[in-house]
Amino acid sequence: MDHRADTSGIRKCNILGVDIAEVNMESLLHFTIDHIKDLSGDYMCVSNVHTTVMAYEDESYRKVQNGAVLAIPDGGPLSSVGRKRGYENMERTTGPSYMEAILKLSSQYGWNHFFYGSTSETTDRMIEKMRMIYPGLRIAGVYNPPFRPLTEEEDKEVIDMINDSEPDFVWVGLGAPKQEIWMADHQNKVHGFMVGVGAAFDYFAGNISRAPKWMQDHNLEWMYRLMQDPKRLFYRYFHTNTSFIWNAVIRGK
Repeated sequence: MDHRADTSGIRKCNILGVDIAEVNMESLLHFTIDHIKDLSGDYMCVSNVHTTVMAYEDESYRKVQNGAVLAIPDGGPLSSVGRKRGYENMERTTGPSYMEAILKLSSQYGWNHFFYGSTSETTDRMIEKMRMIYPGLRIAGVYNPPFRPLTEEEDKEVIDMINDSEPDFVWVGLGAPKQEIWMADHQNKVHGFMVGVGAAFDYFAGNISRAPKWMQDHNLEWMYRLMQDPKRLFYRYFHTNTSFIWNAVIRGK
């Protein structure tokens, strides 16, 4: 790629080795609108405590996070630490909220969307709901990858399929760290702005519900998700939250 969107006007706060962008939803949307053409072929990480601690502990994943055009503060604790370190305009900007805001603007700007990830049942339900909420939404395509690595030939077919559909946005819902690694591997190969949005597909499909606004506002969405899926999330949250508090909050890394 000969060009990259200019992010020189966006300050970055290094938290546990990850450069978290000083953005809020308004500034991020302005940046997207102004640079959407230059963002094609690039990717954005939607970073939270879990991904940041993983990046702190794994150098290769840290490179993936920092190789993105932006890593935005999806986790409330990240934006809180950023503000304490002098990045006063940093606010929590979640993947699902960003995706929703972009979908709302899509008819105005004529944007096309490709969805990569999850199961056909989930994406069918998600797209059905999106079409009801956003009439005229332009959906370029959908691909539900198998639960195994793609062969080189299959991967090339998927890249061609995405590029032939000419999307402006490629929404990637594989969960962390898979989605960030996939985007980094496809940087400059896939046309369209890749955004890893984790559970957003499940939220839009109605498979899981988002936390009440008061919990979101008080950095407690992780607790709401834990209550919904304690078996899978307990160890993750226990490990990453304690590591984040010790290393980022207390030690100031």
